[in-house]
Amino acid sequence: MVSYRCRIVLVFVAFAFTMQQTQAQTGSYGAPILPAKADPAIAGALKQVSAERIHATIEKLVSFNNRSTLSSMETDLAPGTGVTAAADWIAAEFGRISADCGGCLEVKRDTFTEPGSDAPNSRIRKPTTLTNVYAVLKGADPAQAARRVLVTGHYDSRNSDNFNTHDAAPGANDDASGVAVSIECARVLSKLKFPSTIVFVAVAGEEQGLNGSRHLAKLAKAEGWQLEAVLNNDIVGGDTTPGQAEVEDKTAVRVFSEGVPSPGIFEGSADKSADVLRQIHGLGSDSDAPSRELARAMVDVDHTYFPESGIHTKHFTATVTTKEPFHPVMIFRADRYLRGGDHTSFNLEGFTAVRITEWRENFDHQHQNIRVENGVQYGDLLKYVDFDYVANVARLNAATLATLASAPGVPQNVHILTAALDNNTELAWEAPLGASANTAYEVVWRATELPDWTTFVSAGTKTTIKLPVSKDNVVFGVRSVDAAGHRSIAVLPMPARK
Repeated sequence: MVSYRCRIVLVFVAFAFTMQQTQAQTGSYGAPILPAKADPAIAGALKQVSAERIHATIEKLVSFNNRSTLSSMETDLAPGTGVTAAADWIAAEFGRISADCGGCLEVKRDTFTEPGSDAPNSRIRKPTTLTNVYAVLKGADPAQAARRVLVTGHYDSRNSDNFNTHDAAPGANDDASGVAVSIECARVLSKLKFPSTIVFVAVAGEEQGLNGSRHLAKLAKAEGWQLEAVLNNDIVGGDTTPGQAEVEDKTAVRVFSEGVPSPGIFEGSADKSADVLRQIHGLGSDSDAPSRELARAMVDVDHTYFPESGIHTKHFTATVTTKEPFHPVMIFRADRYLRGGDHTSFNLEGFTAVRITEWRENFDHQHQNIRVENGVQYGDLLKYVDFDYVANVARLNAATLATLASAPGVPQNVHILTAALDNNTELAWEAPLGASANTAYEVVWRATELPDWTTFVSAGTKTTIKLPVSKDNVVFGVRSVDAAGHRSIAVLPMPARK
């Protein structure tokens, strides 16, 4: 085993090598990006996150026996069971949180009928009522209240048979854990005021094909929500199965994000979509969709609020510290291999969205009837959830939501000016919608082969800047910063002649 001292040396060697690469490609211009200063109000809210309350929330959701979306149409369920009873409880819980903050939350239901289909692979065979439940913490700044960030999990569950609405389907990890994150974020953040709006959501119908999130995403688009970030938490329970400690990492949570925007962002014809994709290919910006920038923003927030080891390395390399803080790991995929989640619904409507999932799923406890076979316990049971781990996931979500809701919006119409193709880089952008006059801006960049931003320069309150850094060698982004240091998501600049 490598000694602690050797591992520390390795991490600093890796960090120094990365900085040498960056300096070689940028001419040592700019400054290394350091963690933002923690906001005392946000830090205080994170301390209020309670593993005990999360435990109680997940236990309550498990008590509904089977939260299959299809159970909304059953008439013979035992009282207090099924998906409708679960939706009523979630709405009541949001209402209780709202009462504690003087009615600060507007609790709403998005109820609709999903048509049935007799197609061979259909998971909804007859018209079925679905209900998404959400609570809105309206922004306190009239100029920025239209801006929204959103956190969600799905409250439906299933066992081995998609159409089994009566036998136990506890869904403790998948996805009572994600709903608990959304509810706990509502509880701790509702005590604060933010310039822009936060939406706390629990959707239905994920197990039947993302039906609930699809409807809500389409509703958000139809109603013109200025939705800047969606955090989808699905399977964030931190599996506690005995014997899994060597493969399960309780310091890490995965953040999946698309590198190329989904078609929903391309307004207009198929030809225009093809043109945009050709531009992405030509610019080498296939790792800079808005959702990928949101993942990077989560890493930035993590460095502020989970700072114990100071340096975070790529998780797929050797471990380099004996005590690594809880941290997100960017996975450069839209979702797990050949799979999808509720964030996909928002991506397809052109919104910025990521999926947050525990480090290693245990498939013995997903979509399984409760049983013991050959000494192996199957079923998504409460005893396999690590409530301290879920609490850390909730803290990361809350810190991200609060930071983005406090920061100015993302810069608009960000461009690299290309009238003169030389070794300098000139950028121009417009202020975010509703931003104050003292909003400042940072230009960030990274070498093309690096996963995250490494270097920045402040533009002050100006909306143009010329840098002696070659656009050939790095990828640029522009983000806004308020007087307290809250940073927005970075925006990739597009080329423009003027």
